[in-house]
Amino acid sequence: MFDYSSGDYARAIEQLQALLTADPSQFDAQCALSMCYYRLGDFPRAIAEGKTAEGMRPKEQLVHTNLSLFYMKSGDKKTAEHHGLQARIAGWRENMAAPGEAVPASEDPDLAMAQTKPPPIKLPSKLADAPWKKKPPIGGTPPSDAQKKDGPL
Repeated sequence: MFDYSSGDYARAIEQLQALLTADPSQFDAQCALSMCYYRLGDFPRAIAEGKTAEGMRPKEQLVHTNLSLFYMKSGDKKTAEHHGLQARIAGWRENMAAPGEAVPASEDPDLAMAQTKPPPIKLPSKLADAPWKKKPPIGGTPPSDAQKKDGPL
């Protein structure tokens, strides 16, 4: 994973293939291998490796998200949309509660809007006066001598 994160995808592929040869059931290594090919721009190989990961875990959200990306970059929008939908369904499946068990709204942000609204706040009947905001009327009375001596506020 260090080679992948540092951008040495060819070396990461070598190491991931060696790991998968020793233990073909390594799902995370299979997903990482498909992403390495994607990063190198080898979309057909990325799709092939992604399909292998899909065979390992057909209902995994990450697999379908990656396949959607790979197909979109290769120009197959219809298949990309299919896998995008499968990823969405897998995400819903992960967040499902058992039958008869309610999911608390605090755990599901989509349901937060369905909560009852708090009661409205009662505002005071009279707000405080703000004499500094009052403007003298246009064409009003001229300032008195006392106001002239004090100057502007």
